[in-house]
Amino acid sequence: MNRLLGLGVLAALAACSPRQEAAKEPAAQTPPATVAAPAEEAVDVPAGAYTIDPAHTSVLFRVDHLGFSNYTARFKRSTAQLQFDPNNLAASNVTVAVDAKSLETDFPDPAKLDFNAELLGDNWLNAAKYPEITFRSLSVEPTGARTMRINGEITLRGVTRPMVLDARLNGGYRGHPMDPNARIGFSATGVLKRSEFGIAYGIPAPGTKMGVSDDVNVIVETEFSGPPLNSPTGEGGQTK
Repeated sequence: MNRLLGLGVLAALAACSPRQEAAKEPAAQTPPATVAAPAEEAVDVPAGAYTIDPAHTSVLFRVDHLGFSNYTARFKRSTAQLQFDPNNLAASNVTVAVDAKSLETDFPDPAKLDFNAELLGDNWLNAAKYPEITFRSLSVEPTGARTMRINGEITLRGVTRPMVLDARLNGGYRGHPMDPNARIGFSATGVLKRSEFGIAYGIPAPGTKMGVSDDVNVIVETEFSGPPLNSPTGEGGQTK
């Protein structure tokens, strides 16, 4: 009798206990819908001749120092002439001249070590003999509504080599209440090997970073002033 009672109690407990459901596979996750970035519109500026605005221009270079930092310095004086057509980037061209003696390294104690003078010396830029660094475009390849690849050549220490700049037209206007001239702004980057220009001092031995890199990264931020709104060639400087 006790045995029957015990079996009955176990059966009742089993009936009242929650049933184990079969494990379910997790529901498939629906990937979030990707939203395409809006296409950039071309900048509405007139075609014509543009001149660099030195007050809104920075010409910098960076080199790897010992693998510890990307040492950065700049040139404070440069000039440039740009022929620009927003509707035909391939027809555009630019020439640039950088004053090598305008180098600024921001060395904190020039009385202790004139680092500017050291880099302007024979081992580096040799600015006394080669006071100007120039770049001129040979062709412009549009890569987007506002981006382009500028194929050109740079002359440094009397040596001329090919150089490519990847550039972006950041914006512009045809004129402004406080500025009657058109204005456009660009960012550009490129890389050169200094050893190709006779500047081999301090290049690390193969497989090490103990020195200053052969690769020199060039960074340009600039604005240009262009044709006036009431140009004799027509509105915005475009030929009628």
